[in-house]
Amino acid sequence: MMKYLAICLALLLAPAAIAGETVNTTDPQVTIKTSEGDIKLRLFPDKAPVTVANFLHYVDSGFYPGTIFHRVIPDFMIQGGGFSPDMVPKEAGEPIVNESRNRLHNTRGTIAMARTNDPDSAMAQFFINQRSNLQLDWAPGRPGYTVFGEVILGMDIVDFIATAPTGQVGSFTDVPLEPITIIDVVRDTPP
Repeated sequence: MMKYLAICLALLLAPAAIAGETVNTTDPQVTIKTSEGDIKLRLFPDKAPVTVANFLHYVDSGFYPGTIFHRVIPDFMIQGGGFSPDMVPKEAGEPIVNESRNRLHNTRGTIAMARTNDPDSAMAQFFINQRSNLQLDWAPGRPGYTVFGEVILGMDIVDFIATAPTGQVGSFTDVPLEPITIIDVVRDTPP
């Protein structure tokens, strides 16, 4: 039995080991419970401390339930956490400093903060990269979008959400025609 568990653990940790990363089993984990299924995330407080603390503040305060994935672009990303199903923005807190120089990349399955053209404008909205979007990374003279975690379970749900038929609602484009609701976002590890 122990040998079986050791093999399972090795297989779970293999992708990170192959990528040359160290797996920190104490990193916070959260689950985004959506109307389409659950997406489990591992967060990186060592690489994006302000961003992770900000995200967990919204998680712990119950900000996300009832919001939607309001911007869905296939073969790019899914964005949510800021609007009600009728596209009314939810009032968020203060913007945070951009931490995109943390050497984390907007690769498939990573979660990053959404923002305006102002690099230090991220608040509550986030997006999950459905594919690698390295053009969103920091580069000299180009502020990036802060990656602060990765999907560890439920990438099939991200891919399914990305196939949702979309249209225009008011001035917003790429809005799913049927709301994809965030039912809850909960910590899987204690604070």
